[in-house]
Amino acid sequence: MGPLKEPEIPRILIVGGGYVGMYTALRLQKKLKLAQGEAEIVVVEPQPYMTYQPFLPEAAAGSISPRHVVVPLRRVLDKCKLVIGEAHRIDHAKRIATVSTLATEEEGSGDIEIPYDQLVLAPGSVSRTLPIPGLAEHGIGFKTVEEAIGLRNHVLEQLDIASSTRDVDVRDAALTFVFVGGGYAGVEALGELEDMARFAVRYYHNLVPEDLKWILVEATDRILPEVGEEMGRYAVSELRGRNIDIRLDTRLESVEHRVAVLSDGSRFPTRTLVWTAGVKPHPVLGRTDFPVNDRGRLECTAELRIDGTEGAWAAGDAAAVPDLTAPDPGTVTAPNAQHAVRQAKVLADNLAATLRGQPLTEYRHKYIGSVASLGLHKGVAYLYGRKAKGYPAWFMHRAYHLSRVPTFNRKARVLAEWILSGLFKREIVSLGSLEHPRAEFELAAGLDRKPDAP
Repeated sequence: MGPLKEPEIPRILIVGGGYVGMYTALRLQKKLKLAQGEAEIVVVEPQPYMTYQPFLPEAAAGSISPRHVVVPLRRVLDKCKLVIGEAHRIDHAKRIATVSTLATEEEGSGDIEIPYDQLVLAPGSVSRTLPIPGLAEHGIGFKTVEEAIGLRNHVLEQLDIASSTRDVDVRDAALTFVFVGGGYAGVEALGELEDMARFAVRYYHNLVPEDLKWILVEATDRILPEVGEEMGRYAVSELRGRNIDIRLDTRLESVEHRVAVLSDGSRFPTRTLVWTAGVKPHPVLGRTDFPVNDRGRLECTAELRIDGTEGAWAAGDAAAVPDLTAPDPGTVTAPNAQHAVRQAKVLADNLAATLRGQPLTEYRHKYIGSVASLGLHKGVAYLYGRKAKGYPAWFMHRAYHLSRVPTFNRKARVLAEWILSGLFKREIVSLGSLEHPRAEFELAAGLDRKPDAP
């Protein structure tokens, strides 16, 4: 794929195909007369799909098929040009983005340059890690569908290891699961996977649910701050009632040699360390000529322009957008999906208005609330001013996210899977071999590798 030529019509380059990127492109292709040459939309995204991250815990637990957690970009953005690649640098002074694609890697031809007139910079965020000894070697993330399914396979494989070994130390380490981070990702992943594992052990002749040890480590004094203090306390009580060890005001100090060492002096030999302790802006923001704040997010105006620039826009996790509804001046919107989807709508409208010489609008939002799942039929919610817990909250969680998942196609498929999962028992099959599909063939061909070798 050679360098793209200078556009004859205004080119809108959208970097990122997540919440902001996909919803912005989707709205622009509806509002703009693309067939008549009003603009051209190019979307650059490393994966050919958008991941609906609130469903990752249910995908990990097997309640939703992995392919229904993602939205194919080529299908929904049929009027846009999709470039599967990674943006490495943005030179806004020259209006050029430097991008690598699968083709450039195969050809060895170097990165391509994509010129643009209007830029939407929405690469999202990446996991925020800390220089903790052993974390890079043994930690497991939980931000992508690949990580979610990999974690599901890993947990089930640990049950197989524990059931097969006579070594007490190996067994205990296999049955100890440590999650670091008490936000949505950590709590929901732990709740769903604990539920799944507790169900799965009934099929192991020498395991019982009490053999499993689940530990949640949170550096602050509360979990799920988004649902409020009262619901957060209920979540702690609910999880502890399931024999889950909640360690508040505690930090992970080390995980070297597969031993999780906590700041309270506890030591847990474990083969599973799930890291969900926050996110940080995508590294590409550091390779642009745009202003960023002290947390690395792009400085933006309430109209979602990148501050001090023309023709550059941002929203979502990558953007520090003024929160005009907050009582304290200088407050910026939180990096969450609720803001990202709403900001994408305003951004698309303002970008279209700019092309047509119309006035812009400021981003203002009304707080809806928050919902969180704690496993099958369990949850907490603070939605539209109402608090709920247990089954009602779990039902609100599913109803809310079903209404928000993109496209009718995905809504119908997810709903069908939920109905079927209510009629039949959980699937507890581990397909870890999918991560190394050539292993069996390599073994047959005489290569020195075991079928399950990494």
